[in-house]
Amino acid sequence: MFVNLQTILLQAQGPSPMPSLFIMIGMIVVMYFFMIRPQAKRAKEQKKFAESIGTGERVITTAGIHGTIQRVNEDGTLQIEVGRGTFMTIERSAVSMELTTAWKKKNEAAATPAATK
Repeated sequence: MFVNLQTILLQAQGPSPMPSLFIMIGMIVVMYFFMIRPQAKRAKEQKKFAESIGTGERVITTAGIHGTIQRVNEDGTLQIEVGRGTFMTIERSAVSMELTTAWKKKNEAAATPAATK
């Protein structure tokens, strides 16, 4: 009984690794579009918001402190008034874009008179 070496090697081959490779690449692409890209977009919007705020604006910090910006310092900090005569110095990045815009929308909706029939 003569067994050909080539026949043995052809029978011993397993499945192709290409489908597994395509699945792995597909998972990385999905992770990028659903997790990494939106996170980077939000960070960019937060940075733009933090750079655009100025004196006299009402803000909410990430710690939940409400206040009015009294002074914008050159070192990247803000001086906010949290009560009459009570001032705090915070980092510009500590102002929450989500909380501040939600608070502004809520107050604008409350200030706009409801339509009457």
